[in-house]
Amino acid sequence: MTSQTTIDTTGPGGKEPAPSDATPGKGLRGHPWLTLITVAVGVMMVALDGTIVAIANPAIGKDLGASWSDLQWITNAYFLALAVSLITAGKLGDRFGHRQTFLIGVAGFAASSAAIGLSQGITAVIVFRVFQGLFGALLMPAALGLLRATFPAEKLNMAIGIWGMVIGASTAGGPILGGVLVEHVNWQSVFFINVPVGILAVVLGGLILLDHRAENAPRSFDLLGIVLLSGAMFCLVWALIKAPEWGWGDVKTWAFIVASVVGFGLFAVWETKVKEPLIPLGLFRSVPLSAGVVLMVLMAIAFMGGLFFVTFYLQNVHGMSPIDAGLHLLPLTGMMIVGSPLAGVMITKFGPRIPLAGGMAFTAIAMYGMSTLDAHTASGVMSVWFALLGLGLAPVMVGATEVIVGNAPMELSGVAGGLQQAAMQIGGSLGTAVLGAVMASKVDNEFAGNWADAGLPPLTPAQSEQAALAVQQGSAPVPEGTPEQIAAKITEVAHTTFIDGMSLASLTAAGVAAVAVFVAFLTKRGENAEAGAGAAHI
Repeated sequence: MTSQTTIDTTGPGGKEPAPSDATPGKGLRGHPWLTLITVAVGVMMVALDGTIVAIANPAIGKDLGASWSDLQWITNAYFLALAVSLITAGKLGDRFGHRQTFLIGVAGFAASSAAIGLSQGITAVIVFRVFQGLFGALLMPAALGLLRATFPAEKLNMAIGIWGMVIGASTAGGPILGGVLVEHVNWQSVFFINVPVGILAVVLGGLILLDHRAENAPRSFDLLGIVLLSGAMFCLVWALIKAPEWGWGDVKTWAFIVASVVGFGLFAVWETKVKEPLIPLGLFRSVPLSAGVVLMVLMAIAFMGGLFFVTFYLQNVHGMSPIDAGLHLLPLTGMMIVGSPLAGVMITKFGPRIPLAGGMAFTAIAMYGMSTLDAHTASGVMSVWFALLGLGLAPVMVGATEVIVGNAPMELSGVAGGLQQAAMQIGGSLGTAVLGAVMASKVDNEFAGNWADAGLPPLTPAQSEQAALAVQQGSAPVPEGTPEQIAAKITEVAHTTFIDGMSLASLTAAGVAAVAVFVAFLTKRGENAEAGAGAAHI
């Protein structure tokens, strides 16, 4: 079939757009590099929020009396809302204009952040995290659509590379900024910080962004597809989170897992029949594109899931302040920032396979190293593993757009861009759920035995359950007035049990990253990324 770009950047007869359409006009509006700065501000806000909350979780848990599952849902609600909405949001941008959806997304994200900061209970926090995810989904694909429409073809890859680096750096920098805010202000400030950033992005967007709409924009939306995909994802993650409480052999656990499998199956069947599918399944006939999507999911499982436990390890086991915990993650952040442009150069020169496979190999080694951490590990040893993790993640963050979007036909590149972001968000949500389930199961299996082996007074079943929940967060369940010697034993048992759980979760993440190494060899440089490509078939 004849190739058509998702963004209407062609002039009459398929010729290159007039200079006013693709190059800076008079004044600020539509200037490519100013457009990049503007969308980067919005994207940074969303990417930052994916990990900045991790450092605030212990403080949120203590202030609002949140359970382990509650804290997981603070992360999962955000990731899930993003994941299931990204592709739909991209189509909304094609239909109604990327500038409008970007501005609505930024304003809604900032307002939702303010609402979280004003919340008095954990339920309200989780609900508004869902709204954050929905509005974030509006602005993410719109940002990429604006770049693709504004930049000339020969500079687009550079712009997308910088866009990817902003996401990577923001994702990695979240814990540091979160540590500063939690320690010197409060956990609410982690969310309030988005308000001035959102206002800045709206003002810049109103002055600079030029509206672009897709040619032949969809006139209908795959509502049933949205419901089926959302329901399937919810059932899967809910089962993983509740399994430690219900038990892996419980009927309720398997009922949700089966419902998830059925939901995904119905979604796949429906997508082959509907006129305007949420995800055109023909995209996955491209092996490199499919490999790129799987790679993003596996990378996010290892990264986001692993990072969730590290903050509790640093603060509750090592007793660090939030800012100290953030500073200890600086090697991770720094290597992602340094490694991203280096990865871009390597991918441009050698193609994506070797850099991506090498990056996931480094990630696997780093996660294995993190499984060896204990309550007395020195900061220098931690820094080595954190730095190696950042170095491993950088090529995957930067190379994902070329592998996924570049291997999609031009007329489906917008959908592929949403698919790339959705894969990362789904992986992050699954990582937190899967590794959280691994951690909880390990703690439940070992806590009672470790408690008894330490010669501590027996606990009732209810007391043991409450104590195990505290241990899952690295906290020592020491009652007030406990003698110092007994308190020390309880603390040792709690930290030993938590570290055993974190070690198993880290080994699981290392295994996931190792599988991703082999998946990376199935990728290749995109063949359909150049503007004006000829006929393209799925």
